Amino acid sequence: MGKNYFGANVICQVGLVVRDIEASAKKYAALFGVEVPPIITTAPESEAHTRYQGAPTEARAKLAFFKMGDQMSLELIEPIGGPSTWRDFLEQKGEGVHHLAFRVKGTDELTSELATKGIPVVQQGDYTGGRYTYLSSEHDLAVAVELLENFGS
Repeated sequence: MGKNYFGANVICQVGLVVRDIEASAKKYAALFGVEVPPIITTAPESEAHTRYQGAPTEARAKLAFFKMGDQMSLELIEPIGGPSTWRDFLEQKGEGVHHLAFRVKGTDELTSELATKGIPVVQQGDYTGGRYTYLSSEHDLAVAVELLENFGS
């Protein structure tokens, strides 16, 4: 057996790219019998330090999160702004499952090791209290992997 790269192998999030987050959030809320969650917009590059394919980008997204139990959320993502993994996905594949996310510690070390195995970082940025990192894992896993590292926890 090899190394377990994602800790406990607990998926904490499934991310879906959508064209119209307001309409999609209403449909999911009706399906789940819950209120429509708040829709937030990610911070600009100057705050989030967003990098796509190694270069700064003005990529932003509208996000809505549905809590699906204690450790899992369903994230809806509508790409806005500059080039991003989300926009590429929407343009190439349409709406659908974009990523599976895992909570990790030591993102920099982990991404360096995974890059040597042919799974490089495609996009990375900061959010309040942490950092997200998307890996280009579709070739091997049929889906992107997102690493979520919360700082100070």
